[in-house]
Amino acid sequence: MTDAIDTIWFTRCPVPTATGLAYKLGWLDAEFAPDGIKIATLQEHRQEGGRDLGRHHYDHQLPSLIREGGNLLAIAARAQGAPSKLIGLTWIDEAQAILVRPGSGITRPEDLKGKRIALPGWSEKPDAAHVRGSSIARGMSQHGIKGALAYAGLTFDDVHFVEVGQQRPAEGDDRAQLQSLWTGLPDLVEGRVDAAYVKGASAIDAAQRLGLEVGIDLDALPDRRWRVNNGTPRPITVHQDLLDNHFDLVVRFLERTLAAADWARTNQAKVREVLGGETRAGAQSVERAYSDETLADLHPDLSDERLALFEQQKTFMHVHNLLDRDFALADWVDARPLEAARARLLTKAAETV
Repeated sequence: MTDAIDTIWFTRCPVPTATGLAYKLGWLDAEFAPDGIKIATLQEHRQEGGRDLGRHHYDHQLPSLIREGGNLLAIAARAQGAPSKLIGLTWIDEAQAILVRPGSGITRPEDLKGKRIALPGWSEKPDAAHVRGSSIARGMSQHGIKGALAYAGLTFDDVHFVEVGQQRPAEGDDRAQLQSLWTGLPDLVEGRVDAAYVKGASAIDAAQRLGLEVGIDLDALPDRRWRVNNGTPRPITVHQDLLDNHFDLVVRFLERTLAAADWARTNQAKVREVLGGETRAGAQSVERAYSDETLADLHPDLSDERLALFEQQKTFMHVHNLLDRDFALADWVDARPLEAARARLLTKAAETV
């Protein structure tokens, strides 16, 4: 990168994120406009100037990119040599559940024993290096089922996985794209499987449409280690060049993110209005998916607890063939920007007293 920068790119998943809130509230634009720096999202500029920018949500090869998104892609990209750094982790419970047909009798994790479980197939990608990490539905389903089984003292040997295909919704249909992650739902409706893992408000919309019900609420499991998955914990990552050459911009970006998380604590109703657009789901599904308690804690940190849970996810990916190679998590972490952002926010607060 050159010393000058005119655009900070960021990308986030269609879920509650403090970066998404800061952007939707206009706070990121207001922060950087005086510097002549534009804030742009990969979601709104997938193609620009003849470049395919959308792929950088997967490969993290855009030098001025900050990403708050699912960990399957972030961990896989790092394992494939992406020049990224981990600068924050959030924990956002977002309606992880195992869906069943009405009257199935599956209401507890132990009821899964001997049942047929939907396992989405591998994603097909032009770039072979991204087949593993990009097989998001497969990775989420495997770990979601594993968490439920482990809670009940069971293992994968106690269930029967049935591979279900990948759906390809129309390009540009964001809601269909999200709901297509859950390729096992038609199989569940038609009786070819007994249960299917899902996550998020869009999945709740799909379940309601198909007449399915929540058999097991994974968010209700008492220990977070049983709920580790693609979004729990969710990483904030940044390109190494942006840290090396524009550290202050990263700090300011994170400071606005922390401020948005503070705002969310007492503005849950307004947060849900924003989430309707972010998740492409109905208001009722958004309310069911994201509790007041969840929306009150969108703050990133790098606590020992979250890092240990993140290590659990990385190990799961490595063991279950979702990762090309392992790497040391400690080498990926850079705590400096978040520490500096917190200090900056405290200074601003003190100045307004």
